[in-house]
Amino acid sequence: MYFIEPTISVLIVLIIFIAHPPKHLYKHTLNVYAVIEPSYFSDLFNKIGDDMMPVKKGDKVKVDYTGTFDDGTVFDSSEKHGNPLEFEVGAGKVIKGFDSAIEGMETGEEKDVKLQPADAYGDHDPQMFKKVPKDQLPKEQEIKVGMVLGVTLPNGAQIPAKITEIDNESATLDLNHPMAGKVLNFKLKLVEIVTA
Repeated sequence: MYFIEPTISVLIVLIIFIAHPPKHLYKHTLNVYAVIEPSYFSDLFNKIGDDMMPVKKGDKVKVDYTGTFDDGTVFDSSEKHGNPLEFEVGAGKVIKGFDSAIEGMETGEEKDVKLQPADAYGDHDPQMFKKVPKDQLPKEQEIKVGMVLGVTLPNGAQIPAKITEIDNESATLDLNHPMAGKVLNFKLKLVEIVTA
């Protein structure tokens, strides 16, 4: 048995009906057939076509997601932000594994993916540990191991840095992303391929 999408099957019946209406309806419905604009069906088929096309690089999409660690802890979700995540596929706006997982999906499709560190925020890099003189750290509060500071990079971007060690003259900061080295799990649903 072959199954056809319900929306498509309705359109097929509608087109057959318009092309070959039952004879007993000719008298009462002829005028109706005359006022249906061809563009109506063209636009409708285009919309269905867009929904059925798989995502490709360059498409703008809306995605619902829930991100968890292996112990089940939720670290982020689109529900938390109140809206699906919208981005351009292949533009480097999201982590590599997330981007790759969306490519090829169709509207309404759901999938679960597990991303290794290399496809997420990378492995923990020992070279990202830096010693900083204490006099360059904020003086408004006592610094402690485990505290997270905001560090401004030369390009103006700000990243979080965790204090891992303190001695008499300096503090060691871990500049790795907080989720570096972690395996991330995502439950994904492609909500929409955004058309211009």
